[in-house]
Amino acid sequence: MWALILPSLVAAALSGATSGLLGVCALQLRLSALGYAMAHAAFAGAALAFWLDLPALPLSLGLALAVAALLGPGAEFTGLPADSVLAILFPLTMALGFLFISLSPHQALTSPALSLFWGSLLGVGWSEVLVLSGVWVATAGFLLLFRREVWATLVERKLAEEAGIPAKPILWAILFLVGTAVVGSLRLVGGLLVYALLSLPASAAAQISLELRRRFLLAPMLGALAGLGGFGLSFWADLPVGTSIALVACGIFLLAALISPRRRPRFRDTSFFPG
Repeated sequence: MWALILPSLVAAALSGATSGLLGVCALQLRLSALGYAMAHAAFAGAALAFWLDLPALPLSLGLALAVAALLGPGAEFTGLPADSVLAILFPLTMALGFLFISLSPHQALTSPALSLFWGSLLGVGWSEVLVLSGVWVATAGFLLLFRREVWATLVERKLAEEAGIPAKPILWAILFLVGTAVVGSLRLVGGLLVYALLSLPASAAAQISLELRRRFLLAPMLGALAGLGGFGLSFWADLPVGTSIALVACGIFLLAALISPRRRPRFRDTSFFPG
């Protein structure tokens, strides 16, 4: 029994920790819709793979990274704000996903791609754990190695560029890491709910702490807690694992909001993203 459960358990912790860490960056950059676009791009890649009878992981990763490229270098080239590009990519990737499902030889309601909507408790193997481990190491290593550059980019990008800090490549690297993390979490959490791990633990950390540095410590722990708690709820209540993880993540955020120092009178006028 544990041979089937253990990979999903480890993947839940890794997925939550990595998503929480990257979620702090996405929240600070005010790209809250980033998870939506990445998740649907990865889903569209998986649906394309099922249509062409090819492995799902490479195409999911390819489309997610294509979205990252459009949000990074592509947005710089066109001059469009990142949120405008997200508004275009979100419905496009969703439409492509359903188009590829309709073209698949499988019946639409029984297509294997639809299993990636909700996640699967026992659908994760050690190969997915290996991918998530690599993403965690790459993410933590990048943020630690370039912590000063990342900090400056997140706090004030224009000033960072004026100071000679390569803010654009730092931003692009963060986007590519988010896309990779979403693809790694897709089979466990599901395409519809993976963005919950990108937003809720980071939002909960922002409620608990006013300091960006502490959020980078809190969010991975809260994300791992959401992943493990959701895994346990799914196993106990026989619920889809993605739904369970999202529910636990919501519960963590609500609890954080209740105990937040922002509820104190002297913090009520504080910006959601203080410098």
